[in-house]
Amino acid sequence: MLKLNLSSDPRWVDLAGSVRIKARPLTSAMMLAARNDPRVTALVKSRDKTDEDSLTLEVAKVLAGLVIEDWDSVGDKSGAPVPVSQDWIDALLDLWPVFKPSRKK
Repeated sequence: MLKLNLSSDPRWVDLAGSVRIKARPLTSAMMLAARNDPRVTALVKSRDKTDEDSLTLEVAKVLAGLVIEDWDSVGDKSGAPVPVSQDWIDALLDLWPVFKPSRKK
């Protein structure tokens, strides 16, 4: 059975280590927005020059920028907390332990 939760309230999600993000639920509208983002469309247009993994990573970064509202335990190289911004989101998702999907049973 598919259980639908109609709440659009953001929730905290635990990631690798002690990192937590506060994220809005991903909607179809956000997915369409990500597909039309200039970063993604540029990769699609150069499809012969890119691979599926690069496209997947770029879409994930754009989507993360749309849903992440806040986070805990994310800092720069000196450990100082950093604000949620697309540049820091991109850097966070470049880390495999954060990017890889969790497989809950």
